[in-house]
Amino acid sequence: MADTTETDWVSRFADEVISEAERRAPGKPIVCASGLSPSGPIHLGNLREVTTPHLVADEIRRRGHDCVHLLSWDDYDRFRRVPAGIDPSWAEHIGKPLTSVPAPPGSPYASWAEHFKAPMIEALAELGVAYTGISQTEQYTAGTYREQILLAMRERERINAVLARYRTKEAKGAKEVVDYYPYKPYCELCERDLTTVTAYDDDSTELAYTCECGFGETVRLAEHDRGKLAWKVDWPMRWAYEGVVFEPSGVDHHSPGSAWVVGGQIVGEVFGGERPIGPMYAFVGITGMAKMSSSKGDVPTPADALEIMEAPVLRWLYARRKPSQSFKIAFDQEIQRLYDEWDSLGRKVATETAQPAELAAYERAVRTSEGPLAATPRPVPYRTLASIVDITTGDDDQTLRILRDLDGELTSLDEARPRLDRAQRWIDTQVPADQRTRVRESPDTDLLATLDEADLDSLRLLVDGLDEHWSLDGLTTLVYGVPKVQAGLAPDAKATPELKTAQRTFFALLYRLLVGTDTGPRLPTLLLAVGADRVRKLVGV
Repeated sequence: MADTTETDWVSRFADEVISEAERRAPGKPIVCASGLSPSGPIHLGNLREVTTPHLVADEIRRRGHDCVHLLSWDDYDRFRRVPAGIDPSWAEHIGKPLTSVPAPPGSPYASWAEHFKAPMIEALAELGVAYTGISQTEQYTAGTYREQILLAMRERERINAVLARYRTKEAKGAKEVVDYYPYKPYCELCERDLTTVTAYDDDSTELAYTCECGFGETVRLAEHDRGKLAWKVDWPMRWAYEGVVFEPSGVDHHSPGSAWVVGGQIVGEVFGGERPIGPMYAFVGITGMAKMSSSKGDVPTPADALEIMEAPVLRWLYARRKPSQSFKIAFDQEIQRLYDEWDSLGRKVATETAQPAELAAYERAVRTSEGPLAATPRPVPYRTLASIVDITTGDDDQTLRILRDLDGELTSLDEARPRLDRAQRWIDTQVPADQRTRVRESPDTDLLATLDEADLDSLRLLVDGLDEHWSLDGLTTLVYGVPKVQAGLAPDAKATPELKTAQRTFFALLYRLLVGTDTGPRLPTLLLAVGADRVRKLVGV
């Protein structure tokens, strides 16, 4: 890849991380990290938590360094609330680890956590994101963090002092009447975290707790593996344990008193580590939608996006923007403009006219250090494919006929895939039924009877030119040229305001005759899809 250090955010972070890793732990693999909680649908905003370190780790690997991307599944977090649409009886599981909560009704998975992890795992594989997954349930219940937990309990006063720096006056008053313990056990009887630690002995590690369910017991923390550290202690503990050098976090983690701010002090004062290099990443939105929240359930996920766009395009959206820049992902008509921009960039790359930052983002989108992602062999513009599958209603023979008119070298629909399938899925799931294109079965005789000689002349000029102009570019020239010829001008004459008005009038007439509405897909695509014989029949000349 060309030197893009001055313009490419990924390269800049890679430089910084490599330098920092050499200072902290020379000769050891460089660790980048992400964390996801499978408490509900893992949405496209959460994807930025993974793509940011993925892109940096991948760049580091491209440079020949040993780099691992750890993805922590925070599946030992508590189940907080029952999402809308789920049986209210699931409220009995509030407070249990996500891996101990049954999956939603009808799911084939063993737990709530596995149900929501599965589509993300599949999407990351399609996106070419290589990572080492870590289940925090497995880590905690296996006793992996036992020494770190015991250390945190011994240093609880120091931790409490750090937290106290950020507490409000009200919170400080409440905390003064109880002892602080950074560890919270899950109840042995009800499995929930509705517990209160009542005593702890550093020497014996005996810990006593009571639960709201009425149960209570005393355990030896040196042997107890059914609980976890509070989040503001857990996160810095893992930074030190895993040796994390790079980990991004969302805007909400960077406020005073947040886990990122507090953890930056706890990691050094308690665990003897350092906070990672951690850019703050901005929110990702959806065209026409507000900020996403997985707790509300109904949010687009990476799997949803990959149904309507190819993996390189989705990667590109995250690669081309600095983490601090927010952006939106289009599920509406804007996806057609997005694909136009993507195809334009591809042409610039092919002709070596792309700017360095553009080239870097494109290269990161289409391949990783492990190789290229799947691509469409003979890509047709997305908006054209969408129009074709809309008009043909998914008829393969008709679709192939039209695509061969567009590209004479195309021999099968497989050469237009996976882009063709993405456009088909977009039409099927994102375009309302009342906006779908329906070609008329028979001529609109009532409308044809009202046309004057100028209208009929325009239709004759169109029909006479179909065979000669039967290509996407040719039909574009034809439909724009008919009003020019009628005005006594050459077909390639520059359009005046008057001509543009005449063109709009002509286009509206064609739409009404072909599909019964004033607007529709781009006319050249529509004409190709309808076919010359049927066009002649419907325009009545």
